[in-house]
Amino acid sequence: MKMKKMGLLSAAALLAVVTATGCSGSSNSAEETSSPAAQSQAGSDAEIVDIEVWGTNIGYKPVDKGSKLYELYKEKLGVGVINPYVEWNGGTNYLNQLNLKIAANEMPDLFTPQQGIEDSLAKNGAIADLTDLLPKYAPNVLAVIPEEMWDVVKANDPTGQGRIYYIPGSVDYGRYAGMIRQDWLDKVGLSMPTTQDEYVKVLEAFKDKDPNGNGQKDELPTGGRQEARWMDHLFGMYGVAMFEGYPDWDLYDGQLTYSAVTPNMKAALAFIAKLYKDGLMDPETLLNDKAKWDGKITSNKAGNYFHWVEQLNLNLENLQKNTGVKAQFSVLPVPKVEGYDGFYTWKRVGPPQWVVKNNKDEKKLMATLKLLNNMYDKKNWKDLYLGVEGMHYTMKDGKAVKLPDDKSTQENQILNPYSSSATLEFTTDLFNSTASEDSKWIADQVTTNMQEAQKYAKVIAGDGMPASVYEGYADINNRTLFIEYASKIILGKYPIDKFDEFVEKWNKSGGEEVTKRARAWYDKVKK
Repeated sequence: MKMKKMGLLSAAALLAVVTATGCSGSSNSAEETSSPAAQSQAGSDAEIVDIEVWGTNIGYKPVDKGSKLYELYKEKLGVGVINPYVEWNGGTNYLNQLNLKIAANEMPDLFTPQQGIEDSLAKNGAIADLTDLLPKYAPNVLAVIPEEMWDVVKANDPTGQGRIYYIPGSVDYGRYAGMIRQDWLDKVGLSMPTTQDEYVKVLEAFKDKDPNGNGQKDELPTGGRQEARWMDHLFGMYGVAMFEGYPDWDLYDGQLTYSAVTPNMKAALAFIAKLYKDGLMDPETLLNDKAKWDGKITSNKAGNYFHWVEQLNLNLENLQKNTGVKAQFSVLPVPKVEGYDGFYTWKRVGPPQWVVKNNKDEKKLMATLKLLNNMYDKKNWKDLYLGVEGMHYTMKDGKAVKLPDDKSTQENQILNPYSSSATLEFTTDLFNSTASEDSKWIADQVTTNMQEAQKYAKVIAGDGMPASVYEGYADINNRTLFIEYASKIILGKYPIDKFDEFVEKWNKSGGEEVTKRARAWYDKVKK
């Protein structure tokens, strides 16, 4: 698949947005239009205002006006939420559609930005300055997210004024890990691998010893997705900072450095290329989109994958539904490689979670702030997690029990602060308290593995770095050169020595300047 370049919005598109939003003046003028008390009550008899919300949807039904989830949000949060279906596909399709929407003067009222578009929107007045609005109209947002994370958000203000233009995700625990089929390990008679050599032997056994027991040689020992994404477990053993397949920034030889251009990355790519050559990876690894790779995991073919540990429940449910197999997964300890300190990347300061349209319609702006305030009220989090009775959960023996994942019938639970700003304790409680007797085995696996993943999580030095360091260098932000070289090295089309050519090109095409900016940011936030 040829990658689409996803640069920032064009000047013309931004001009159109500013024309539509800027004439209303500063977003702070909204403070004079409504009292905080009137705006914060979810159950108020005041007129219900509908707002359009965009964010992640991995295949669920949209939230339409009058739908069951719309009515739940209206009842619990006091605002009508419209969430049209926009294909996610790792954020690629979503960003393309969002750019088109913004260029057409149809920016959503509340949305999750991607690839740093919030910087250009903030500079041009298209999104609201939340610095003074949040304390007055959405204090719950400020209370949930730690103060030190707001300090990072202010340091990242692209206008240089130390203002708040986005609401960050905040994560107080490591969410990512390699997941490996424990039942397959038992079937082939091997222990959990702890070194790279042991790991390779496990992959060889998964390939040759029919651990899924169907009499066919159809097992895929490990793999990932297109653009060399979602196989961070293979990079992590070499100390490469990767975040969902995106090279990130960490300290190498004492200096903040982009992990893609380090000797660690070169060694990792050489190892991955050998796995591919030896048939120990899915041969379609670099062709898989999310649906295709998830389908291989849930059809009892994949022995090892990388993802959010807390989303293991979806794979377990769908694997059992598709094959009847009650699979058993464990966290893969980061395999030890001599000379390297391996880890799974943890970022405490998540990417921007929400930005608010600088709306000239004051009712819409105030409704958006009201929604945020009530969404971030922890008293509402369990209701938001459970969703609609009969669609997302059912009552059994007086207990609310989550229903199995079903994209064909379930509307998208777009409002999920319990996930974007949760703690390990809270998330664990959600799983345990909403599991049925039939699904307790799933909740137990998920929560056990969430605890285990903490042993291998490391906060990287580039945690919280703004996308503005890439301004003017969209190809570096989009990893264009990295994807080209990494893919060809993995496929064996390039020898590993071509990696040095990549590093030279990267530096000359803007990498040196981006590195200067990144290190200046690091010096600033670490003072």
